[in-house]
Amino acid sequence: MQTHDLKPHPAFQPGKVTGVSVRWSELPDGRLMLRYRVDGASALVVPPFKGHGQADELWKTTCFELFLYDGGGRYRELNFSPSGQWALYGFAGYRNRDGEMTLRDLPEIKHERGDSVFVQTVFIDAAILLGAGRAALAAVIEEEGGRPSYWALAHNGLKPDFHDPFGFRVPLGQGGEG
Repeated sequence: MQTHDLKPHPAFQPGKVTGVSVRWSELPDGRLMLRYRVDGASALVVPPFKGHGQADELWKTTCFELFLYDGGGRYRELNFSPSGQWALYGFAGYRNRDGEMTLRDLPEIKHERGDSVFVQTVFIDAAILLGAGRAALAAVIEEEGGRPSYWALAHNGLKPDFHDPFGFRVPLGQGGEG
């Protein structure tokens, strides 16, 4: 188990949010658990429940993300929304979509909200890690008034870009845990 602290992109500073972190654990039952924690979440916009299923454009509001680098420029992107919806995309190269991808088992997405803390926990079959050498963790955070901030392990440009290989900072191997 390891916790990774994300940093906001300097051009999109948060309002009340003071931190975003991700706890990464591979569980004995063969699942990967990602626990995203948002501190200072009193103004966080949480999309309403829309049912469990695949959906696009989840990043337009609060959404939590995992990127898996497969080598040779290939990578996968997973989005997990508090709405219960999720997305999976495959890329043959930088932002070059590569057909449809499916999951054997659908992710389980749960969240809890307190006065100033929001926690979203995602359980997904750890087989998703197969073939990946590195990972990136990210979050789009929307606060009241439509204020977005973009959080990642590292940022490399003037605009937020979670697809930038610079952000793939979690080495995977020996069980996939970073």
